[in-house]
Amino acid sequence: MDAFAPAEAAAAPELRSREAIPDRFKWSLTPIFSDWDAWKAAYDHLDTQIVAYALLRGTLAEGPDRLLAALRLSDDIGQLSYKVWYFASLWYDQDQRDNQINAKRQQVQVLFAKASQAAAWFNPELLTIPLSTVQEWMAKNHELAVYRFAVEDLYRQQEHVLDDKGEHLLSLASRFASTPHDAYAALSTADLKSPTVRFSTGGNMVLTYGQYRAILATNRNQQDRATAFTEYHKLYHASLNTYASLYHAVLQRDWFLAQSRGYPSTLDAALHGNNIPPSVVENLIQTTKEGTEPLRRYHRLRKRVLGLGTYHSYDATIPLVEHDTKYRYEQVAKWLPPSVALLGADYERQVRDVLAGRWIDVYENTGKRSGAYSAPVYGVYPYMLLNHNDTLDAAFTLAHEMGHSMHTLLANAHQPFVYSAYTIFVAEVPSTLSEALFLEYMLGQATDERERIVLLQHAIDGIVSTFYTQVLFADYELQAHRLVEEGRPVTAETLAEIYLGLLKTYHGDAVEYDDLARVTWARIPHFYSTPFYVYQYATCFASSAELMRQLGGGSSEDRAEAIARYLTLLKSGGSDHPMTLLARAGIDLSKPATVRAVVDQLDGLVTRLDREIAAIA
Repeated sequence: MDAFAPAEAAAAPELRSREAIPDRFKWSLTPIFSDWDAWKAAYDHLDTQIVAYALLRGTLAEGPDRLLAALRLSDDIGQLSYKVWYFASLWYDQDQRDNQINAKRQQVQVLFAKASQAAAWFNPELLTIPLSTVQEWMAKNHELAVYRFAVEDLYRQQEHVLDDKGEHLLSLASRFASTPHDAYAALSTADLKSPTVRFSTGGNMVLTYGQYRAILATNRNQQDRATAFTEYHKLYHASLNTYASLYHAVLQRDWFLAQSRGYPSTLDAALHGNNIPPSVVENLIQTTKEGTEPLRRYHRLRKRVLGLGTYHSYDATIPLVEHDTKYRYEQVAKWLPPSVALLGADYERQVRDVLAGRWIDVYENTGKRSGAYSAPVYGVYPYMLLNHNDTLDAAFTLAHEMGHSMHTLLANAHQPFVYSAYTIFVAEVPSTLSEALFLEYMLGQATDERERIVLLQHAIDGIVSTFYTQVLFADYELQAHRLVEEGRPVTAETLAEIYLGLLKTYHGDAVEYDDLARVTWARIPHFYSTPFYVYQYATCFASSAELMRQLGGGSSEDRAEAIARYLTLLKSGGSDHPMTLLARAGIDLSKPATVRAVVDQLDGLVTRLDREIAAIA
């Protein structure tokens, strides 16, 4: 198919020194502190406040005024901590070669450790006071009542707090908690010997992880992709029993901690902090398994368009077509506000304000931190770090981080400091919704068929990686943890069987399964560092898909109510448990229909992609 011949890729912007980049593309940190002298004065004041907080120990039982004083001082320390930390951290991320700035950043980390020690007394001391007494205090003091949710949530978690001896013992055991991950990092990074591989183009290449990912995303020779997959996964197969032993240690650690605190399962222990019912994860997994046909249909479509006789996991990220459009930052910044017009004039105006302010560091420069983030500097602005390179990914990264920044702006404007931060369970909802709105706007603006195909593939690949893959990971973690809960052995072969079984469950006969696909579990860092974490990316994606359905359907009154509920969610920050906040926005993650919204979204996108491809075939 000549229509699918790759076009020449657009060149990335030239790497420049920071001084060569115009100021309008760089953030200004003076709203945080005017200079380093002002930062040092704030640092010293923060140190004084930390000492003062430690001196409040033993006073809480004296009455509501004492409790309020402790809570307010904690807020003051927290607000100042944001500024002191981010002033140094953002400066450092501008150029991570600057050792003097890094030293200041490390100073703050030392101070934070001191603050943690100075505050360790508060929770145990508060919990010695009966909840009914504290509730009576809050009923009579409206200023103290502001803290009701935070205080009552602490008491909610009390049932899993041990006595002093038990907590001390667990604190000693916690020193070993990171050992499996540390060993995994050493084995998979420091001690990993990247192989030298020869590809069809001639010459040799050292196959690092970055090179491996680049080959799968750009090399149109299937044999080269197969070679990269095989050689990279041989590294993990060679030490597979060691990886299994390390992961077994993670599973045993999690089960030990769950049992120590009286949780019926490791899943319950992981979800209790945010008051998430285990049924949410179980529903997510079950409903996703029932909704895999659009995923398989996408893989079959890719196989046909790419003209492949067999289709493997290493064929899943190569672009269907190439497109040479450059998405320059200033143009993307013009498109972004109208893309969110559905959310109202005030929201659109605030997006324009963020783009017009000196809150965004746009381009890569020598020494700058890679990636992108939105930094919630409380009391100032949400500062945004980008490394915009004129690619489509960079355009959607701006939309993604803008969702986070708007969440921060609205939460900070409508919540007291104690509730200004929001949990990861909610955090990715506005970012993924922002991307979805931007996609619809871009599709509406696109006049070139190839660009529409690229846009649709970008959106579909986002669902595959952020939803289906993360649910598969969560499914694997749940099955692996249940092995130790049920007293069954954990071996490399057992883990490989679970993982291969899941690959087949999710992808069916749409993918060929190479022998080394069985070892893929060994190279997933999240399994060793943050168990039962990645499912939250999938629940956020499901929430945003359901919101898109609500915002785009029904009567004008229904849509207006959905918009109001969504904005209320953003304004709520962390003022309640995440399931409660989402329920107020019209999202119930315990119901299959919410998860099916993603399945339906993917099904619609694959249908649109098939139609666009047929139009130019």
